[in-house]
Amino acid sequence: MDVNAYLADLRHEVEAALARLLPPADERPARLHAAMRYSLLAGGKRLRPVLCLASAEAVGGTRAAALLPAIALECLHTYTLIHDDLPAMDDDDLRRGQPTCHKKFDEATAILAGDALLTFAFELLARATPAAQLAQELAQAAGSRGVVGGQAEDLAAEGRAPDAQWLDYIHTHKTGALIRAACRMGALAGGANAAQLAALTSYAGEIGLAFQVADDVLNVTSTPEQLGKATGSDAARKKLTYVALFGLDEARARARTLADEAIAALAPLGARAEPLAALARFTVERSS
Repeated sequence: MDVNAYLADLRHEVEAALARLLPPADERPARLHAAMRYSLLAGGKRLRPVLCLASAEAVGGTRAAALLPAIALECLHTYTLIHDDLPAMDDDDLRRGQPTCHKKFDEATAILAGDALLTFAFELLARATPAAQLAQELAQAAGSRGVVGGQAEDLAAEGRAPDAQWLDYIHTHKTGALIRAACRMGALAGGANAAQLAALTSYAGEIGLAFQVADDVLNVTSTPEQLGKATGSDAARKKLTYVALFGLDEARARARTLADEAIAALAPLGARAEPLAALARFTVERSS
């Protein structure tokens, strides 16, 4: 299949929903709403909502059933990016090819915009079905046992001696947890049975790690123009990454192996999972 055309189609659907569902930029408090829209509508791969929609279809459901969970995922993901970019965290100036939220607005507004997007994600899930299960999936992926915990350990690992177990924890929680939630939430919204949910959970575990290993590679090999954010920053901050621990060649090989394992996990889902297989390949072959 043409994965780029598929991605463009789903991204268009996600972008339209984001623009429609977010509070308008001129609604009071206007500066806060403008900051939320600035960060959320800045583009990006939209991988998490795409995986959510594709997972719903893979189990025989519809995109429409998974749209609110998909948008909630992107709101929460964008909150994590806003907060990660803050001076107290990674102190980045560029995100998705434009100034980070705290650079465009100010630090306090960026913190509040992230807080508001996090809260809005759960407002959206309250309107989705099955609301309680979807909210539980996202909350578990986002909290101290998920993304927030991964970020805490990522910060704690800066400058420390290489540690493979620590690295696996960071990647599995900071990046993998939300990708796992995306696939599981799409499956739940699509009415998955236990076997389908298990297959997508296995797939998500592999693709989540593959995505982060590929990100580690791109931080070394890409340019700011291609990536839309600073490159070489991992090494400058002495971050614990797959490239730092195992080298560039092994990192590339590991990402390909993980993608292959993700695709193999889709076998029980048959032909409806082909878009997810194509997304696994895209994850490790992308240039941004």
